[in-house]
Amino acid sequence: MVFAVSEGTLRAVQKPSYQAPSTLRLSDDLSMDYAELYRRQQSVRTVVDFLARNIAQLSLHTFERIDDSDRRRITDHPFAQLMRSPNPYTTGYRLIRDLIADRGIYDRALWVKTREKSGMALTRIPPRLWKIDDDDNWLSPSGFVIKGNRGSTKIPAESCVYFRGYNPEDERYGLSPIESLRRILSEEFAAGQMREQSLRNGARIGGYIQRPGDAPAWSDPARERFATGWRAQYTGQTATEGGGTPVLEDGMTFVAAGHSAADMQYIESRKLSREEAASAYFIPPPMVGILDNATFGNIEEQHKMLYQDTLGPILQEVQQEIYLQLIRAEFPDDADSLYVEFNMLEKLRGSFEEQASQLQTSVGAPFLTRNEARARLNLPRIDGADELVVPLNVLVGGLASPTDQVPAGSGGGSVPTEDEAKALIARLKTKARPSAAQSAKAAQVLAEFFARQERSVRSALGAKAAGWWDGARWDKELGGALLALSSSITLDVARKQLEQLGVDPDEYDVDRTMAWMRTVADANATSINAATEAALETALESDDDPDAVGHVFDVAKTARAQQGGQTLATTLAGFASVEAVQQVRGQRGATKTWVVTSGNPRASHAQMAGETVPIDSVFSNGAKWPGDSSALDVDEVAGCSCTVQINFE
Repeated sequence: MVFAVSEGTLRAVQKPSYQAPSTLRLSDDLSMDYAELYRRQQSVRTVVDFLARNIAQLSLHTFERIDDSDRRRITDHPFAQLMRSPNPYTTGYRLIRDLIADRGIYDRALWVKTREKSGMALTRIPPRLWKIDDDDNWLSPSGFVIKGNRGSTKIPAESCVYFRGYNPEDERYGLSPIESLRRILSEEFAAGQMREQSLRNGARIGGYIQRPGDAPAWSDPARERFATGWRAQYTGQTATEGGGTPVLEDGMTFVAAGHSAADMQYIESRKLSREEAASAYFIPPPMVGILDNATFGNIEEQHKMLYQDTLGPILQEVQQEIYLQLIRAEFPDDADSLYVEFNMLEKLRGSFEEQASQLQTSVGAPFLTRNEARARLNLPRIDGADELVVPLNVLVGGLASPTDQVPAGSGGGSVPTEDEAKALIARLKTKARPSAAQSAKAAQVLAEFFARQERSVRSALGAKAAGWWDGARWDKELGGALLALSSSITLDVARKQLEQLGVDPDEYDVDRTMAWMRTVADANATSINAATEAALETALESDDDPDAVGHVFDVAKTARAQQGGQTLATTLAGFASVEAVQQVRGQRGATKTWVVTSGNPRASHAQMAGETVPIDSVFSNGAKWPGDSSALDVDEVAGCSCTVQINFE
């Protein structure tokens, strides 16, 4: 291998001259240290503390890599013990919290390795107490000078763990994000000074006095008397009545010339300061209390993004620095197999109910013993509760997990005989489920309609037409498209249902169902178009997004079309299945069962799984079949993929 230059040659080409700033100039006559800015600027403290507390909350786990597909967490290794208790006076939480806070304020942080009676220890040195030793190595620090009020000492780099961010001017230093907030913080400081002065002056309104031109001549003594009285009562240090009513003479009028709090946009400026600070630290605004555009759904997603996109890079950097400067330097014999990771799963995993459902579905059986469950509630152990209680239907019933429902009539969990099992399978043989092609076709019809609608609406808005939304036209056009789609899916599902019953599909009365399908198609068209119109009106009122209209239709052509297609196909399949049986067999010995097909169903639908009622009755939620929009509200219908199963005695 050939090397172009040596390390010594690189060091010789540059002499370090950069000095990292630690103060920020807010005005011509005022500068503040970074630490003082943290104390006095609420927006800075909010975002720095947010990062520090959330990262420190994550446990730093130590692992031994056994091979590419296996690892083992270790807790008794000296390094793991060091990170749990860095020194006799500091906890692991405090060490990581202070590290992230130092990085957030100064973009650099320093730990010093010391030797205590108990072994190695780590001590954090506040950034204001140390600086890089002035040497000729501009690639990396060779040491640090720690200076206090009782003297100074030099510490070599190999005795330290040094964290720093990127600085285009000097590799050895970081560059504080506070520097990028100079203008915002300066404006916030000036606004604060103005508010303080206004309150100190008794919040009196500024202005001037206007004396009419036809007023009587004003002698010098009269003018001086009025001015002295006005100053004594309403202005200056001798003012005693901050909010009194002025008494004017000779037709004088008082003209206000000050600015109100609303005029000066105090609240907006404070909000802007926090938004800019959050942006500088890559924090989603709702995470620091800015909830202007927050919804339950996007806050949940932004919480996940926080730990993936905002904190992920910081965690990775800290992990690698710890490995490089601690594990590899102090535990070289274990460096090939030892590594650390922040346990981010603690924050990303869902609630206990979500975790339990996912794990139970994955393993196909209960995964906690009764004593393990009691331990979660801090209850004492009981005898005979250390075995898993596994329902018999999981072992012999052929079901995927204990959350699946035992079909109606199967004995409620008792083990069926072979003949009973065969009879059960024969009895539960017809299930209404739209095909993937039918759902895709429904989504395509909606997406193509939204595309046509977008072209027309954009054209009308571009021409600044007053009637940019033609509701009657869109309801008629979409209603016709949905009726044609409904006829296709309904006839296809009904024919398959009749074929399973051994009945001639030609016996199905199409005309009987056309009125119902036309009503449903018109109702769905009106509902879909109303939602689009409302979204467009909101978008047109927004000044934040220049292409807000395009965003509305982008969502409509993708997510709304996909979900709407699934919902429509489910509704039509359920109706066709029940209608076919009622037409041919009437109500004789037929029942219907609600079947859940989703791995993550609504709680209300999960409770209904396996519920069986007569063919002419409604389920416990009032619906005749899954997706029955005549009985269920939109929250119970949208995106539903449940099916109805027809049973015969």
